[in-house]
Parts: sequence; C-alpha cells; structure tokens
Amino acid sequence: AFTRRRAMVVDALSAMAGVHCLIPDGAFYVYPDISALIGKRHPDGGVIETDKDFVAALLKLGEVAVVPGVAFGLSPCFRISYAESDALLKNALARIGRFVSALE
Repeated sequence: AFTRRRAMVVDALSAMAGVHCLIPDGAFYVYPDISALIGKRHPDGGVIETDKDFVAALLKLGEVAVVPGVAFGLSPCFRISYAESDALLKNALARIGRFVSALE
C-alpha cells in the first residue's frame, strides 16, 4: 500500500507546474522541490520567497498542512507524508494542485 501511495503522491506532485519530486528510497515522506515557484505571487497577493512562505500560504489558502524543507536542511522543498489513506492523499494533492496552479 505504501509503495502505491508513494507513486501516487510523487506522480501527482511531479505533474504540477514548478514542482519536481524525486522518488525517495525509504521513509514515508517525499520532499518536492519548489524552487521554480519561488518569486511567484499567490491569490492573496503575497509572494512566495521561501519554502516557509509556500507552506504558510498553502495552509491558509489550500488548507493543507505540510512541513517546510528548511526544517530538515532541504530548502526550497516541503515535506509531505504518504502514510495516510488514499482518499485523504487524493484530496490533499488536489488542493495542492489548485494552489500551485493559482500562483502567478
């Protein structure tokens, strides 16, 4: 189940413009690189200057909680766990996708 969920999360994130996600070797997390999104403006008018900005805006506007990569020395990335149900992951990925596609 985790292998399938990992593939689902990596594929969905990698399909988002400006997000690059490698397949991890282990654990239950992926660290998508969002360096291409730095400098973009979100619908509230704020600018994504760091992964912490991305995470804060995603929580506020997309209602998805993820962890900034800077907390793990992996900036500008964010950490998302795939140790959740398929339904919860699909919902979160759809919300992240809408948020990312709204960035200008």
